[in-house]
Amino acid sequence: MSEYSMPNDERENNRLDLQHNLFIRTFDDRLGTAPPNNTGTKVGRVLDIGTGSGIWAIDFGDEHPESEVIGVDLSVVQAGFVPPNVAFEVDDIEEPWTFSNGFDYIHSRMMTGSIGNWDKYLQKCYDNLNHGGYLELNDIDAVPLSDDGTLTEDTNLIRFKDALLKVGFEDVHIKRYRWPTNGWPKDKKHKELGIWNLENIAPHWDGFIMAPLTRALGWTKEDVLALGKDARRDFADRSIHAYFNIWSIYGRKPSA
Repeated sequence: MSEYSMPNDERENNRLDLQHNLFIRTFDDRLGTAPPNNTGTKVGRVLDIGTGSGIWAIDFGDEHPESEVIGVDLSVVQAGFVPPNVAFEVDDIEEPWTFSNGFDYIHSRMMTGSIGNWDKYLQKCYDNLNHGGYLELNDIDAVPLSDDGTLTEDTNLIRFKDALLKVGFEDVHIKRYRWPTNGWPKDKKHKELGIWNLENIAPHWDGFIMAPLTRALGWTKEDVLALGKDARRDFADRSIHAYFNIWSIYGRKPSA
């Protein structure tokens, strides 16, 4: 049985809504980079994995009233108004999938800390797509970088492209974006992204790192809080020109 690696409460849902808008700004006012997000595209069944607050599923359902959108997560989604073509289910995606019909678009965002076996996960996505359907993965490199050669071709999220091809996807595309750690960039868009991202990560950093460090590495709560305090100071330091890599990867299941 899977368990959350981060807090699951109203405060976290508010952060997820902020992060959702960070992605929209990153993608130039689009909900994703795969072709189902193109203007005028008609989409059938859609699966939003790890739906969180449900905001992506709700927005996609609003934009595509012809579609049927299902959002799944480990807990019940407490959303306000939900379009009639959007539904939410409590499900553990690490367990066998039992959907009765295939999907035309599977959307998976910020799931790197939630998947135990990525090969099995990608295979499940592939098997549950209709022919010609798309899988889109949007995720973050958890380690902030600067332009000093840290990024290599062995970076895990870059290797997802090969993993998609191995499963059978074609027309695989990968694109890198950047979320600055604060408002240090000079250009308007990345300065705005940095200001939003500081609010996205700094107040919540203890929650991000608490479970991994205490469960997996045996750290004490006090040690984690001390690390979090130092990290928040660095995140807010505009003299540190750091950023997180954001990766958007999508592929298409071949037509029959």
